[in-house]
Formats: sequence, C-alpha cells, structure tokens
Amino acid sequence: MPILISPTDYKAAIGSEARASDWLLIDQERISAFADCTLDHQFIHVDPEAAAKSPFGSTIAHGFLTLSLLSHFAEQLEVVMEGVKMGVNYGLDKVRFISPVKVNQRVRPHAKVLDVIEKNPGQFQLKLEVTIEIEGQEKPALIAEWLVMQFI
Repeated sequence: MPILISPTDYKAAIGSEARASDWLLIDQERISAFADCTLDHQFIHVDPEAAAKSPFGSTIAHGFLTLSLLSHFAEQLEVVMEGVKMGVNYGLDKVRFISPVKVNQRVRPHAKVLDVIEKNPGQFQLKLEVTIEIEGQEKPALIAEWLVMQFI
C-alpha cells in the first residue's frame, strides 16, 4: 500500500509501513558490472570457482551493490509527500550489512517511516527504515536508515 504523506499532517505518517516491492534477481552479470563500476574485483564477487571454496560457497553481491539498489526500489516503495515534484537522496544515518546476498538470490525492500521533518516550506526530509529482505532467508541482507528530501 502506498504511503501518501499530507504536507499539513505529515507527523501522522510516522510509523507507517510501505508494502514490499517486487523481487529483484541478483545475478552474476549484475555483480560483475558493479565490480567494474567500483573497481572492486575481490574474488568473492567475481570468481565463482575461488568463491565456491570460501565460507559463502559462491560469489556474493557487494554490500554496497545491495545498498545502491535503494534508488531502484524507491519508486516501488511509494512513500511520498502529496504533490511531490522531486525527491533526492539526502544520505544515510545508519547501515548494517546483516547477511550476504549470494549469486542468483532475489531481494526486495520493506520500508517504515521513522520521521518526517519540514526543513523549509515545501521541503520535507523523510527518514525511512529500509530492510532489504533475501527471499527464503530469515535474516535480511541489510537494514538502513535512509534520508530522502522531497519537494512539493
């Protein structure tokens, strides 16, 4: 269910939880492309043969790859101010990488509104607790407190 936040009663949104988005497959092509972009070619990400001998048993996604997917998932989470014209990433207050995402696993986020602050007229800072779930696993990939600035 989308969370549509009223500019006149924005504190009422605190504690609201957005529906989970669609699942996204984390395949080796995506992991390797991220390695190329970030120049992080550690074997646990890009060498399936060597990674198979590691404690993970396969290649794993970079923690920062999983974190960077917040931008992709933002629209699907649908946590927005009424009349929003633009939203920008404002940063993170806290991030914890809980479990590795192995190659060919699927992930999706859940979000909860922790706070909404009107920084200036028509400019609202949202603090969201985002949990990236791994399909079929009890422990999530990560939990982050994400700050988003929205303009109406």
